[in-house]
Amino acid sequence: MGITKTELFTTQQNELALIAKAFAHPARIAILQYLVKSKSCINGTLVQELGLAQATISQHLRELKEIGLIQGSIEGVSVSYCINPEKWEQVQGLFNGLFDELNNSCDSDSCC
Repeated sequence: MGITKTELFTTQQNELALIAKAFAHPARIAILQYLVKSKSCINGTLVQELGLAQATISQHLRELKEIGLIQGSIEGVSVSYCINPEKWEQVQGLFNGLFDELNNSCDSDSCC
């Protein structure tokens, strides 16, 4: 049995790829921006705010929750979501590290 392609890469590289995949959809960016702005929300509010179907919103929320960017709590029949601050800080650190590597290895005069 061969190795999976993800095994060719570091844990950090795989983590960045998963996070980038979550950020790769404009609806997820809109959801994250709304959660950052409002501090929390109820799923139905997102449907009204973004104009997407409930099922579509739920699918995007599930994707964001699976990688830990958001967290939710059940309140009766509603689920309230918010940004997971610990994961958000970790994500920021991962991307900053990637950008810092590029900035440190290349200045505007020496890169192609």
